[in-house]
Amino acid sequence: MTKYFLAKILTLLGRAYVKRYKPQIIAITGNVGKTSTKEMVAAVLMSPFRNCISLRRSPFWDFWDRRSTRCGSMSASGRKIRVSGGNLNNDIGVPLTILGDWTERYYDQGGTISFWLKVLLSSFAGLFVRDENYPEILVMEYGADRPGDIAKLSKNFKPNFAVVTAVGDIPVHVEYFSSPNEVAAEKSKLVEVLGAEDFAILNFDDQAVLDMKQKTRAKVLTFGFGEGASVKASDFDFRKGGNGEPLGVVFKLHYGDSFVPVKIDGALGESQVWAAGAAAAVGLSFGMNLIFISEALSKYRAPNGRLKILKGVKNSWIIDDTYNASPASTHLALETLKTLPAPRKIAVLADMLELGQYSVRAHQDAGNFAGTFVDILITVGPGGKVIADAAGNQMSKDRIISFDTAKEAKTKVQEILTPGDLVLVKGSQGMRMERVVEEIMAEPERKKELLVRQSKKWLNKP
Repeated sequence: MTKYFLAKILTLLGRAYVKRYKPQIIAITGNVGKTSTKEMVAAVLMSPFRNCISLRRSPFWDFWDRRSTRCGSMSASGRKIRVSGGNLNNDIGVPLTILGDWTERYYDQGGTISFWLKVLLSSFAGLFVRDENYPEILVMEYGADRPGDIAKLSKNFKPNFAVVTAVGDIPVHVEYFSSPNEVAAEKSKLVEVLGAEDFAILNFDDQAVLDMKQKTRAKVLTFGFGEGASVKASDFDFRKGGNGEPLGVVFKLHYGDSFVPVKIDGALGESQVWAAGAAAAVGLSFGMNLIFISEALSKYRAPNGRLKILKGVKNSWIIDDTYNASPASTHLALETLKTLPAPRKIAVLADMLELGQYSVRAHQDAGNFAGTFVDILITVGPGGKVIADAAGNQMSKDRIISFDTAKEAKTKVQEILTPGDLVLVKGSQGMRMERVVEEIMAEPERKKELLVRQSKKWLNKP
């Protein structure tokens, strides 16, 4: 079964499911922060709703009144809210999420005929025998590798909520687009399909995203640090332990005349703030109280490989950002490393893939920035060598080491660590930088729990 025909069949089935079960669809797109935002939205919506404010007091009551939604109808168990897993954000992953909770089996068995036969048979059965436990809300990422991807997903699976995280100056996956502006235009297709009763939730701090408000008929809520954002963040800071070890971040979220403190444990970076602001905007549009949104966010735990804090060997600390890499996310990760206090800071950086004509510039920019403050720089891959060359103009070259692969680099990283070191590990998923983290983490026996790409499908790859 070819991928083309498989996508066609899954799309037809997915559209039939949306028509039959009528779930609310929350679609999240952007070039950085999609997964963290998706998980925070889910954390907010999956919190107990018994204590939330009456929807009749919500400024968005008219929208929900027409859908006969009640405050107590949401399930805190998660049974009625489904969240897409991994990076299931394309013309196969999105309908697969609509059809069922297939994530784990997809990553272990997705290449087998037997798996797809199970999916198809189960999906056809669900069309004829109603599933009473089918989710009321679907929270999914919509990805774009090539022109037309978002437009196609939006047309086939029109969302009720469109959340756009960030685009950036050089977006990820720009290889198949003529310019960053074309990437932004593709992302905007998600808000263009919305109706007047829907919601567009946009990053106020990213001008390309903010401009999308001119392209939609939907109600618009914005989030960000800037004055004028509907959900405004302030007082961002890192939380540190008694010995200076990183613990997480704290900040405030403002909405109207109210504000609440928010604490995120186990993850770093301003990206946590943007994700929380987007999730709060979604919660507010459901009529939730800002206080209960803050409580829900305090229970959030970041996905693996997204600026996650891990204990390292030799009493070191790791900032694990190995899920993927773009110019924007790499700059943010380096900014996080720069800001945190540590006796010695080490950056382990690999290629940012799929950047096309912007690749050299992006890697040079990363090297120029890293070279201004890191104590040791280790690079992986051909893009990593560009990073190393640029950094060599800013720092002593004897503190820069380059390798071809993560497997070659990991032993050296472990060897040079000393107590108190703070190590950032970052690279595109194709570079497999989680192998470096596995080598230097204090609890390698927990790798399946703590690291990205631990399914059989990924572990069997070279």
